[in-house]
Amino acid sequence: MNNKAIAEKFQALASIMELYNENPFKIRSYQNVYRQLRKQERPLAEMPPDEISQIKGVGKATAEKIQELLLKGEMQTFLKYAEKTPSGIIDMLGIKGFGPKKIRVVWKELGVESIGELLYACNENRLVSLKGFGAKTQADLIEKIKYFQLSENKYHYAKLEKIYLALLPKLQAVLPNTTIELTGAMRRRCPIVESVDILIGTVDIDPIFDQNILEQATKKNNLYTTKTEAGIPIHLYTCNENNFGSKQFMYTSEKPFLQAFLKQTEVKDFTNISDEKTVFEKANMPFIVPELRENETIFEQLDQLPTLLEHADIKGVIHTHTTFSDGIHSLEEMAKYAHSQGYEYIGITDHSKSAFYANGLKEDRLQEQWEIIDRLKTKWNDFKILKGIESDILADGSLDYDSDILRQFDFIIASIHSNLKMDEQKATNRLIKAIENPYTNILGHPTGRLLLSRKGYPIDHQKVIEACAANRVAIELNANPYRLDLDWTWIPYALEKGVKISINPDAHSKEGIHDIRYGVLAARKGGLTQAMCLNTGNSQDFIDFCTK
Repeated sequence: MNNKAIAEKFQALASIMELYNENPFKIRSYQNVYRQLRKQERPLAEMPPDEISQIKGVGKATAEKIQELLLKGEMQTFLKYAEKTPSGIIDMLGIKGFGPKKIRVVWKELGVESIGELLYACNENRLVSLKGFGAKTQADLIEKIKYFQLSENKYHYAKLEKIYLALLPKLQAVLPNTTIELTGAMRRRCPIVESVDILIGTVDIDPIFDQNILEQATKKNNLYTTKTEAGIPIHLYTCNENNFGSKQFMYTSEKPFLQAFLKQTEVKDFTNISDEKTVFEKANMPFIVPELRENETIFEQLDQLPTLLEHADIKGVIHTHTTFSDGIHSLEEMAKYAHSQGYEYIGITDHSKSAFYANGLKEDRLQEQWEIIDRLKTKWNDFKILKGIESDILADGSLDYDSDILRQFDFIIASIHSNLKMDEQKATNRLIKAIENPYTNILGHPTGRLLLSRKGYPIDHQKVIEACAANRVAIELNANPYRLDLDWTWIPYALEKGVKISINPDAHSKEGIHDIRYGVLAARKGGLTQAMCLNTGNSQDFIDFCTK
């Protein structure tokens, strides 16, 4: 188990203990352990027990639980609670914004023990009389449940990609000299996927199961369905090498794209093609990359297909957090790491003062940070550190410092983090007022969504994009795989209006910088080019854009 997985076990333990009104001190201590373990750079599996027990907030008893997780993958303490808790109640803990205290109320007072029963109780108006609830809370919970149900059995692309990358060398080892590639939604780089789909260029894949690479699968025609130990679905499609290209084209392309493709060509037989590019040559079409094979709209651009953004095109790391606010690593550590990864500049954007929950920077701490940046600037001739801020957009749409402070930043990302329960008109107006602020350079994660966890507030995307165009404001594609906000489907409209997109990792640690890759993958689906990406230019290009 890695550090994140171990940390999440302690968070789960704290939540399930809260269901039973256990000692608040213990609950808080486990929540603190969760936070501390996520900050640990060195793998816990490589640390001796006495060193683990020295971690802040851990202690001997907790260290023993960590050892138990490392050895067995589970904690007996958690299992003790889980065994006496209905599985549906544990499922409810996964509903974002519906905490253990409220779950306990509906469980104990209404006898509700599953998410289905909970939704039924809401629809029967049975929660309004409970302490801590009301009509508004009940209506909000209905929406949360529906979103949760829609998200079930779906996964972030980043999670399943890691599974595929770990599985691939094992498959190649037992099937040498065989072509093995991703296919389906994962090959199209969809942000949310339902399974790991793999195309294998042989019909004999028994070695995979004989050598226990994967669990025995159910077979239907050329599809083998199995799963990982954690229950993640794996689909193995088999074919002969001489029709690998035909099958890869078919399995990768979404149905609307396939239908439009066939309408564009007089050729109807695309079988027995070994190289996928030959499919397009045979149809007398340019090659269309997998990311763009979602629907028919791409065929409107066949004469001038865009040259899509590549990860290597990104020159600057924009949107990073340090220990000055809620980041794990220091400002110097973040800068050094970005430099070591080949980037030319980094924009430091800790939270602004209203973000008290994230240790936002008041004016005196801003001065302290700027002094450190000025000192660090002298360390490199080939690397720049820019003074930025992620300014909270306040309830009235204003930014989070006076003008005399705002004008001292090199650039400002404006984001909403509070008062998220807005209707479309209110959210749109709030964003537009922030966009119209002369100090705003980039609109951060426009909808505030958390994929598979939080839907985000509704906005009129067209009006927001048009406001950005009118005020020379770029829009962030937040590259964190849990956000990927702006959604890729709105990139074409942004490009039409001349609005640049900034691929920002929202990194809260050194490793978080690597999330830029997921932002690039999502941006490619929207047709983003190097020229229309804000942080593909050098630091002076970036500063010139931000100077209004």
